[in-house]
Amino acid sequence: MTDRAALAAFLRARREALQPEDVGLPRGRRRRTEGLRREEVAALCDMSADYYRRLEQPRGPRPSEQMLAALACGLRLSMEERDHLFRLGGHAVPRWTRREDHVEPGMLRILDRLEDTPALVMNQLGETLGQTRPAVALLGDATAYTGWVRSAHYRWFTDPTSRLIRPEGEHDEQSRLLVADLHGAFARDGAHSRAAELVDVLLQESSEFADVWRKRPVPGPSCAPKRFLHPRLGTLDLHCQTLLDPGRSHRLVVYSATPGTESDTRVRLLSLLPGRLSQDGGVRGR
Repeated sequence: MTDRAALAAFLRARREALQPEDVGLPRGRRRRTEGLRREEVAALCDMSADYYRRLEQPRGPRPSEQMLAALACGLRLSMEERDHLFRLGGHAVPRWTRREDHVEPGMLRILDRLEDTPALVMNQLGETLGQTRPAVALLGDATAYTGWVRSAHYRWFTDPTSRLIRPEGEHDEQSRLLVADLHGAFARDGAHSRAAELVDVLLQESSEFADVWRKRPVPGPSCAPKRFLHPRLGTLDLHCQTLLDPGRSHRLVVYSATPGTESDTRVRLLSLLPGRLSQDGGVRGR
């Protein structure tokens, strides 16, 4: 059963404990609200302000698991706080959600501060859990996928259009790196993990994946320099740095260009674009 009063009190307490700077928002001069405003939390959680307001009152419908997951992410809850939120909402905590989809608040705070930089948080299966606006403009909105398509590893081996952003001469090396990355996750988590399920799916759907998998490549540098082909901006030569969260198997991936180069100028322009343009001129991502 949903404990509406306790849920409302918990949400209100967590909202009041968050500061605008914690989620990448400007404080402003006339802020009187202690912590965040309800409208700001609703925007962070991608839900209507009226829906969130009713949760705090408390009234309205019982929140779904998807809504609780969005609240946990928007309010920057720890793993223990997220578990508590699910119980207050009357739901069991799905094991896979706890292990792979919940990003620690500290990593989200770093991502929030990289608003002018292409950066994203991914789990061990290549599923994007959060990204900055420049990352959306460069790579598209990778958080919008569902099912196995959420995995960049899966898309690379099953959707030819996912390779258009990388030079053809680098495709073989990128395939090797992705297989090595997935092999590491498989070795770490075992035969009954989601990594093992993804391997089985790709072995059936991609002969290229099967060929590379049989060679058992091992991970090399965590994130080597990369060249991207953007339909509007042209070629971007970017360096890649990663911050690992070993306890959650998440990584914060940050792309940057050498100062003063043409790629540096183009990276700055990413913030002005609404999303990555496809080859036919359409916009991918929000």
